[in-house]
Amino acid sequence: MKNETSGIVIEVNGNIAKVRTSNHADCENCGACPGAAASVINARNPVGAKPGQHVKFVVEESHMLKAAFVVYILPLIGIFLGALLGTWIGKSVGGNLMLFQVIGGAILFILSLVYIKIFDKSAAKDDSVKPVIKSIL
Repeated sequence: MKNETSGIVIEVNGNIAKVRTSNHADCENCGACPGAAASVINARNPVGAKPGQHVKFVVEESHMLKAAFVVYILPLIGIFLGALLGTWIGKSVGGNLMLFQVIGGAILFILSLVYIKIFDKSAAKDDSVKPVIKSIL
């Protein structure tokens, strides 16, 4: 499934275009203002859109779901598993259980943040996960 959005091309560099998009319901991407929810994305530009043109682009839903899982769910799983690991270690060494749970959760939370940074860098280099401009409006 694909998610279609529109925006304005602000810069083109080779086959990649920077597109300003706004989820601003009042102006429906008129371009007069950036709006509170304006963002700039890099999109593949197979249609040859030029700066200033209004375009429609699509984002693969599977890419959005994967990114949302990594950014929002993975840290929560890390905290939970870290607390479980801390419980196990605390019981085996006979220490303060809550202290080991907090330390374990914090360590796996930090490791999940490191993974998010690595995931972000690899996704930025991979053109197959970038949105694709489908048409000029």
